[in-house]
Amino acid sequence: MELIVQSVPAYCYSGGKVFDASLPSVVFIHGAQNDHSVWALQSRYFAHHGYSVLAVDLPGHGRSTGPALDSVEALAQWLLHLLDAAGVQRAALFGHSMGSLIALEASFQAPGRVSHLGLVGSTYPMPVAPALLETARDNEARAIDMVNIWSHASPFGRSANPGFSTLGVARRLMQRITQINPRQVFYTDFSACNSYANGEVAARAVQCPTLFVCGTRDSMTPPKSTRLLTSCISHGKLVMLDSGHSLMSEQPDGVLDALFGFAST
Repeated sequence: MELIVQSVPAYCYSGGKVFDASLPSVVFIHGAQNDHSVWALQSRYFAHHGYSVLAVDLPGHGRSTGPALDSVEALAQWLLHLLDAAGVQRAALFGHSMGSLIALEASFQAPGRVSHLGLVGSTYPMPVAPALLETARDNEARAIDMVNIWSHASPFGRSANPGFSTLGVARRLMQRITQINPRQVFYTDFSACNSYANGEVAARAVQCPTLFVCGTRDSMTPPKSTRLLTSCISHGKLVMLDSGHSLMSEQPDGVLDALFGFAST
């Protein structure tokens, strides 16, 4: 499904169903150097069980054109414009990693438009080590390898599906984003996460139902680092899964069960 957002084409996967804005809407927001496909199982299940789904490709990622936006605030504004383009007044926002910051900031900018907030593999602040930022800027291929190793609980990327490596699939997706858009998407994404400074204010303003989904073996956004967010959103619920940072691929059913059960309440 293609929409025009701020005069630029934007792609959203609708889960294999025709998008119907009259149904309860769920928006899935991917993380750095990713696209909508990281939400494949979750977005498709929601679409076939009573929800209208927008699994977005952020600007400059996947099938969405234009440059990658350089701040979480700008990405949140873009997301709200995307809801306008889709005819959606109110939606559940589910974001992973960088996508969780975008969802959080969008809920701050337009609280009346967010019915549920699902923060997967999230933390605030979300600092990026200077060495990794430098590598993302100067040697993106190396940064992709580094992040993929750190994002998975198993160094071999074991998958529940025989013959598949979650680490290999994630690495290839990031490489494809580079091929599609060579304009330093990874560095732009990392810089946006690193510089985002409104997270505590945004978290304290959250009133809608909120869910945190964390990986017990996440070394990118360790569970202990979520304490500021969880304390600011005291009504939020917490689900822990045996996973690294790539929760949707390492624990696809666990993430789906957590999000679907949450959205249904």
